Amino acid sequence: MLDRLDGLMALEQSRGKAKEVARVAHQKTWAFSTGKIHSYKTRMTYQEHAINFVKWARDAYGLKQLELIDERAGELTAEFLQARVDEGKSAYTLQVVRAALRMVFADRSLMKDVEIPRRTRSTITRSRGVKAHDKHFNPENWPKLINFLKATGLRRDELKLLRAQDILERDPDPTSRYFGQAVVQVWNGKGGKERTVPVLVGHEQEVFAVREGLADEDRVFLRIPKHLDVHSYRREYAQAVYLFHAPGRSLPPPSGRLKRKDYDREAAEQVTFALGHNRIDVVLRHYIR
Repeated sequence: MLDRLDGLMALEQSRGKAKEVARVAHQKTWAFSTGKIHSYKTRMTYQEHAINFVKWARDAYGLKQLELIDERAGELTAEFLQARVDEGKSAYTLQVVRAALRMVFADRSLMKDVEIPRRTRSTITRSRGVKAHDKHFNPENWPKLINFLKATGLRRDELKLLRAQDILERDPDPTSRYFGQAVVQVWNGKGGKERTVPVLVGHEQEVFAVREGLADEDRVFLRIPKHLDVHSYRREYAQAVYLFHAPGRSLPPPSGRLKRKDYDREAAEQVTFALGHNRIDVVLRHYIR
């Protein structure tokens, strides 16, 4: 299975460009797939589920060769996914499991008869409420890191790769939507994408402070606590960006069906750009509400 995953890697190929080509050709792109894996993070996520599946097939049916599993992929993947549904796994986990197995067996019709719950805003639990790991992290010990996260909303992997030279007092690109603003340059974000992140207005000095005393090539954060809930600060940044671009308005209601009049679409689009997402519904569901 690891060899098969190796063969699916396409780190130097842009999934975004391929999706854009498909969009221009009037193809459906919401569930777009190139049939390849374009980032290490996706690889590790898919690998976890693929390995769990083949171990399950070995233990449940004595199958020790991938070729034998290939012959029964339809029935085995359906049974495996149904078992995860019966265990009460979240809709998000189930969709990732399905995507991983469809990828490694190169068949997007697998598990089509297994009914999985819909992903809804009310079922999102990530970075919401008190978690067990919170007691292992004291934010008072990490003020610079937390202030930086609140002002930039970077992901954990983006933090790890950040160098001092990537923090710019002014975006020099006149074609950029953030021209002249303080920004952080991300060279290898989610899906291997580059993006320019606007610093939250009024918090520039907190961002510049983390590069003090560092050479251009130095990594900014040599240690990131494993119990730090990075996503919670990314969400806080998103909401601050929204409120900045929607003066006089409050955040959309946290519950109930969201109506068009309940939110400022232009402000939500600004959050979408800042976070490096392509879909405004993702931002509304996961970050602003």
